[in-house]
Amino acid sequence: MTLPRINMSLLRITSLACLALLLGACQSLFTPNMRAPLQVQRDASELIKPGCTTADCPLVNIDTVHFPDEPKLDAIVQKTLLQLTVADSSTPPPASIKAYQEQFLNRAQGRNSSYLQAKVREQHDGIVVVELSSYLDNGGAHGNPGRAFINYSRQQQKVLTLADMVIPGKEQEFWQKAELAHQGWLVSSKMNEDAAFVQTWPFKRTPHIALTYGAVILKYPVETIAPYSMGHIELKIPYPQLNGIIKSELFPGRG
Repeated sequence: MTLPRINMSLLRITSLACLALLLGACQSLFTPNMRAPLQVQRDASELIKPGCTTADCPLVNIDTVHFPDEPKLDAIVQKTLLQLTVADSSTPPPASIKAYQEQFLNRAQGRNSSYLQAKVREQHDGIVVVELSSYLDNGGAHGNPGRAFINYSRQQQKVLTLADMVIPGKEQEFWQKAELAHQGWLVSSKMNEDAAFVQTWPFKRTPHIALTYGAVILKYPVETIAPYSMGHIELKIPYPQLNGIIKSELFPGRG
């Protein structure tokens, strides 16, 4: 007489298991695959000052990227590019790329030119690393280049700052590792043999940090830890050196 009850119990368990599998399959179907890279669309254009017919007309060159499946990141990239166009952080950036193009060309004289670029440096473990560049030529001895990084977490739907990357209380240790990387760069570039260089260009912190797959990258504005002629210096901190400092889920392959 108990067999029907057993069969009913087995049927109920089987039904619940099937339902769980079905729900899991549905969730996988509608949840983005963070291992698969985002689709990227390049958008490049160059505008010359209206009415100019000479060989060295003022121009604005834009080479950016769009993310059709991640509109939030798309907006962040365009906003960050526009922030590179203002020298003073207290000055509000232009409202749009188009507004910047019109504003610059209206004021530009002679051979003035502006270049803005955004490119995907890497995608891994649900993190999109975007590198942004700017170059403003106002007719001086040399132009003014700028750089920035965006570390966008697709899982968290936000840009990761250093505070998001490091374990609480470990930021000082992070910068100690960065200083060691700087010392290694001095040796590899042989600049450690130049006492005047070492004294003139000491280690400094930078806001430009990238969570690339091979290492954590620190990028420096020109004339920060080296003269203008050496460009934007990059320091690399291998992930094994950051065990117990960077949050473990941000290590490549662990996210």
